[in-house]
Amino acid sequence: MTQDTTESADRIDCRRRNTLALLAMAPLGTLISRHVLANSFPTQPVTLIVPFAAGGATDTLVRTLAEGASKTLGQRVIVENRPGAAGGLGANVVARAKPDGYTLTVMPEPVFRLPHLQKTQFDPMQDFTYVIHLTGYTLGVAVRADAPWKSWQEMVEDARRRPGRISYGSTGTNSTMHVTMEEISQKLGIQLNHVPYKGESEIITAMMGEHIDLAVTAGGIGPYVDSGKARWLVLWTAAHSHRWPSAPTLRDVGIDMESTSPFGIAGPRNMDPRAVQVLHDAFRKALNDPAMRKMLVRFDQETAYLNSAGYTAFARQRYDSQGKLVKRLGLTANP
Repeated sequence: MTQDTTESADRIDCRRRNTLALLAMAPLGTLISRHVLANSFPTQPVTLIVPFAAGGATDTLVRTLAEGASKTLGQRVIVENRPGAAGGLGANVVARAKPDGYTLTVMPEPVFRLPHLQKTQFDPMQDFTYVIHLTGYTLGVAVRADAPWKSWQEMVEDARRRPGRISYGSTGTNSTMHVTMEEISQKLGIQLNHVPYKGESEIITAMMGEHIDLAVTAGGIGPYVDSGKARWLVLWTAAHSHRWPSAPTLRDVGIDMESTSPFGIAGPRNMDPRAVQVLHDAFRKALNDPAMRKMLVRFDQETAYLNSAGYTAFARQRYDSQGKLVKRLGLTANP
């Protein structure tokens, strides 16, 4: 073998050794990079999508929560409204977002229902990292003060006489508001006229403007009830409301069910566990902040806190139960 050939072989062996060394170090470098990123998280504002219109109970609560979490994170939590699709638009966005913790969404109950009805851009069991579960709503059916029905039973009797003539607003086809009203209607053997809206504020405006007869709403109707401009016909809570103790529950009117449409916050799948913990801790602290507690009292809502692991298990249970509900009610996809 010549000297030139020997030197060439040595150079090849050297390059091979360097390449193998770099490959061996790559996983370590990736781990170090992730560690540094997680320890410095967040270094920029966090976007939190609210999949309902501005001005409703969810939007108001989440903006208060975001303000509190911003103080702990040292970065702004920017609330972005994406109303429509029964609350599913936030999930659409986050399912395709980078798992860096900077894009999150409020996860309403329909996210677990819609995949049983139609093809969706997300899989609730595969595409998300569940960060923290927060609360559920005080939902119910309200009317204007001058409505002809003084009680829930009077409205039901009128609906039996006039099938399809009494209208109600919800946050969209196959939303929890819509599905619960359909379940109630099936139990009672009545037919109501469903009118979908993008958010609670639109529902309340439509009812107060006499465009619909009934409003399926949460605590956003509170100021109108307190001022005597509207009143509850029935609440969907398990127990009587602290704020409106005289309002009957579904069980009070003979319907053995409840519906609070619980929700939390989630991000894309494969988020770094350290970033998840940072976000969880900030939102949990904000949930217990006096400003947030005051807001929950205003909307007559209770906290329903679950950590990331608990929320993940809850999501699985909710996904399974919503599938059974869809079959039982014979629901169909959005028209």
